[in-house]
Amino acid sequence: YELAISLPNGLSGFVPVTQISDAYSKLLTKQVAQGELLQELNSLPDIFSPGTLVRCIVTSIEKRDDGSRSVKLSIDPKKVNKGLNSTALAAGMLLSGSVLSVEDHGYLIDIGVTGTHAFLPHQKAKNYIKAAKKGPDLKIGQNLNCLIVEVKNEGRVVCLSIDRSEVAASVATERQNWALSNLLPGLVVKARVMKVAPLGMKVTFLSYFTGIVDFMHMDPEKSMNYSPGQVVKACVLSVHPTSRAVRLTLRPPFLHPGGAPRQLPGQRMGAVLEEATVKAFYKQFGAVFELDDGTLAFARLKHLSKTRKSFKPGAFKEGCKHKCRIIDYSLMDEMCIVSLKHQIIEAEFLQYQDIHTGDVVQGKVVSLKPIGMQVKVADGIRGLVPSLHLSDVILKQPEKKYNIGDEVKCRVLECNPGGKKLILTLKKSLVQSKLPVLSNYEDAKPGLITHGFVVCAREFGCIVKFYNDVKGLVPKNELGSEPISCPDKVFYEGQVLKVMVLKCEPQQERLLLSFRLSSKPGPEDTWKCTPKEKQEVKYQIGQIVDVKILKKKDNGLEVSILEDEDNVVAWIPRLHLSDFVATSKLLWHCLQEGDVLPRVMYLSDKGEHIILSRKSAVISAVQEEQVVRSFSEIQPGMLLTGYVRNVMPFGVFVEFPFGVTGLAPKVSMSDKFVTDTKDHFVVGQTVIAKVMSIDEEKQRVLLNLKVSECSSGDSAAESFALLNQYFKELKGIRNLLRRGEPNSCELVPGKRVHLMVQDVREDGSALFSSSSVTGLTLTATRYHLGDKNIAPGEKRKAFVLHVDALTSEVYVSLREELLKQRPKRVSMRSVFGFLSFCLS
Repeated sequence: YELAISLPNGLSGFVPVTQISDAYSKLLTKQVAQGELLQELNSLPDIFSPGTLVRCIVTSIEKRDDGSRSVKLSIDPKKVNKGLNSTALAAGMLLSGSVLSVEDHGYLIDIGVTGTHAFLPHQKAKNYIKAAKKGPDLKIGQNLNCLIVEVKNEGRVVCLSIDRSEVAASVATERQNWALSNLLPGLVVKARVMKVAPLGMKVTFLSYFTGIVDFMHMDPEKSMNYSPGQVVKACVLSVHPTSRAVRLTLRPPFLHPGGAPRQLPGQRMGAVLEEATVKAFYKQFGAVFELDDGTLAFARLKHLSKTRKSFKPGAFKEGCKHKCRIIDYSLMDEMCIVSLKHQIIEAEFLQYQDIHTGDVVQGKVVSLKPIGMQVKVADGIRGLVPSLHLSDVILKQPEKKYNIGDEVKCRVLECNPGGKKLILTLKKSLVQSKLPVLSNYEDAKPGLITHGFVVCAREFGCIVKFYNDVKGLVPKNELGSEPISCPDKVFYEGQVLKVMVLKCEPQQERLLLSFRLSSKPGPEDTWKCTPKEKQEVKYQIGQIVDVKILKKKDNGLEVSILEDEDNVVAWIPRLHLSDFVATSKLLWHCLQEGDVLPRVMYLSDKGEHIILSRKSAVISAVQEEQVVRSFSEIQPGMLLTGYVRNVMPFGVFVEFPFGVTGLAPKVSMSDKFVTDTKDHFVVGQTVIAKVMSIDEEKQRVLLNLKVSECSSGDSAAESFALLNQYFKELKGIRNLLRRGEPNSCELVPGKRVHLMVQDVREDGSALFSSSSVTGLTLTATRYHLGDKNIAPGEKRKAFVLHVDALTSEVYVSLREELLKQRPKRVSMRSVFGFLSFCLS
């Protein structure tokens, strides 16, 4: 729908499809009105070729959301040639034209001059048509570089030629009466050098015109040999509409109208060059480099260093060598654009061609729109996450889940570098899938198992789509092991499922699929399915087992179930080691491979391993049958024990044993006013939730987490039981610590110790040491030094405030009121207040 245009000095712009010509716009309007394709309307790729020089006029400059500017252009002859009138037309003039219609003996050409009819005979077009290789005839809307051969009836009729040899030989002269008001880019003139400067030179042409040739547009072979008075051949590059400043080029490809600038080989774009030699440095603009193949490249000032402060001009003397990366190519300047910035040299993606279907990429949310979410993958690379792909389920209010600037992990569904089209998905099932990526019909071999997403569920079955718009049919009899009468009530749009390829006809793009994987498992699934089936038979949710730690990982423990002849491997997530989040972290820190954990409960079966839990409250709830096994068992008013699965700005998702989940909205989370949900709950936290309401149709549960609403009546007994469990777990951790870190077990909050001052810091805090405690950092803040003036080497009595076993830090106090006080009995009120502290 647009033409991307290279402009001088590394700039670029685009021509919308409505700015080609009047005739082309009329055909577009007619096609839209009729609702069917018109044979005489050709697409832009059919009438334009990359590398073709065109005259254009700037119509507007818009500022994008990211601060960059978008330059809109027009190649419509009426706008480009607006400075010309019929009386100013003369033989030998070179100007833009667009095919208006095809006639018996030639073509009517729109040159944008009111009152003038322009005709192009077949004889003057055949050589151009043959070389262009775009078909036997010129097409309506095709842009042409036209030479006026003859002017009749005072400019009311002109005869044109687009013969390449005639156009290439044309030179603008004084006789053609060019003026600043109608001077056109692309005119070749004879110019005389007036002044030569480091950044370019000043020339005169057509008797009284003056213009500038900047350093990027001098002939590279002669750049050091220009002198005042010298006559050179030059081509007009641009004319400023208000100042009338004229810029010209001396580069050879522009000196023969109809020529084309040199293209950059595709494999060079994005190339990293270890050594590029500085040819010249311009302190206001940047530096010119000579690359390994002898071609020249330009780096703008901002691309020579990370920041302005870190920039060192001395590093860019002639002959200095630097590592750089080719980030762009300016056709109009015939010059590579390079960057010396480390982050650009090391960047994974530089252009759309670097991204492949199925790649997992990091991005930043740029905007949220009804059609989806725009994500910035890299500078100059943006992708769209359609609304269907914002989550595994359809989000009605995506703005509550995503914010501008959020970092997101996506997977590439489709990438079309030519059209700069990038379609992404945020569905976790697809992003995290380890199954093969199906991106073309040729790879769809019978037996292949992969992930796809449902786009349509009807009486005949389901249409499932994969990557690169590959899609197939799951017929009704392949939807499941049991007959499904109404697929649209079982499957929903956007649902991610495993599918198996039954049959594929690549040439016809026909793909037959099945959801019944168990009947014909692929070789990759065999080892996963068999052990899992055994586990499902042997273990039930709520069953208590003893386990041995096989391996510690950052997010949990890999364990084997003891007294099991099959050596079944299971997984305990770190957050399931305790009801208390802080205790979970501490216990994980203390445990070692080979340790045995008793009384662990079978929780669920997800993926390759069965999932176990040590959460006492959850285990008690299951054993006492205070749980629901399915959605149908849930009733409003129920109190259920579960754990926080996710904390979102709008509420908290809670999961219960047997896989049932519910949402506690922000207003029902706490008795206190909630500003930020993350200040009240953390993932993995054990909670007691009250069922507020259920939506059977949408299978949704709304919960209440307010302490005032979630007590069963005997709050004191509940608090003591919870506190008792907390201290019991702490005692077990202390026993584990004694074997590896005995010193930390000797110190407990409330203990008085004798310490020696090691150092007094600038912030007023102090470091201590003790002959009886090694391997621990003992610290007192400025406040906890009280009014005492201490110095290194002094001995002091201190009160232990807190022992952090994870960081091996001990916090102490020298305040007299703490050292003198006696331990107090804990009241029931303070114990109940301690409940929320423990759980968090």
